[in-house]
Amino acid sequence: MNPKEISIGVVGLGLMGSSITTCLLMAGHPVIAIAPVESDLQFAEKRIKDHLVMARHEGLVKHTPGFYLKNLTITGDYASLANCALVIECTLEDLAIKKSVFKKIEAVIKPDALLTSNTSAIPITVLQKETQYPKRFFGLHWMEPSHTTRFLEIICGDLSDVAGGEYLYQLSQGWGKEPILLRKDIRGFITNRLMYAMYREAFYLVENEFATIEDIDRACRTVPGYWMTFCGLFRWMDLTGVPAYHAVMKDLFPTLCNSTEVPKLIDDIVKAGGKGVANAQGFHDYTPEEASLWAETYKAFSYDIRKLASKYPADVVKKKIKKPKK
Repeated sequence: MNPKEISIGVVGLGLMGSSITTCLLMAGHPVIAIAPVESDLQFAEKRIKDHLVMARHEGLVKHTPGFYLKNLTITGDYASLANCALVIECTLEDLAIKKSVFKKIEAVIKPDALLTSNTSAIPITVLQKETQYPKRFFGLHWMEPSHTTRFLEIICGDLSDVAGGEYLYQLSQGWGKEPILLRKDIRGFITNRLMYAMYREAFYLVENEFATIEDIDRACRTVPGYWMTFCGLFRWMDLTGVPAYHAVMKDLFPTLCNSTEVPKLIDDIVKAGGKGVANAQGFHDYTPEEASLWAETYKAFSYDIRKLASKYPADVVKKKIKKPKK
């Protein structure tokens, strides 16, 4: 697939829409970026340029930002999407807003163009029922910052043509991703279902005074954080002995939290207006300077961990086996 021949539209140019656009430009695609919000017309190009500057500094791309920005069109005119082979909706997690945006997109794109939504909360089967051609609709679940992480979930709804999902699976490998294809829709998809099970248990341990927030964070950093970028859950059990996990599960599973309520700890923070480092109010205490530095430090970390993880791709062992011996 030649990315230069595949124009992609991105609708919504907030933080994630800007990093998705950056990822696609880095891969060589012409990108039509639609800014439904007036302020994004003013600030999106600077965000994208800043991403490209840092990507070059960190060795992810070879050229200056201008080389990539010449393939970018930022506009508020949906008609500019007419020749896009793929459009990625990246607006707020609000069904009414998304429905309105889908209608504007489908009024101008070709019937065989793929339409996708970057959503982590609304089932794809629900969203595709709001479209003119449900078979060509898929979920593309990204992770911020989209241009550095290897993560991408491709989700088929109940009405999706799986062949389209397989096409996106192949295409996204050119975006520097190790994609996941979810062939049957389920709320939360793969990654969120795994992560929120961990979040729920973390809240349970803190709220019932088994551990502090700091201890929970440290446990995550030093145990799963140590091996997860190298391998997944099932490979980890293979590497460290399957029978041991079987034995622990019989005793541990019955004791794990299975509450269906939103934990009080996070409920109190949100009701008090806390947004985390975005406004220096979260689970940890921050000065405004500390909150800003945490955001900057995570951005730097995302480049460093990408470099390390790229030495150990999913097929690292297969490549070693195929490598001719000297």
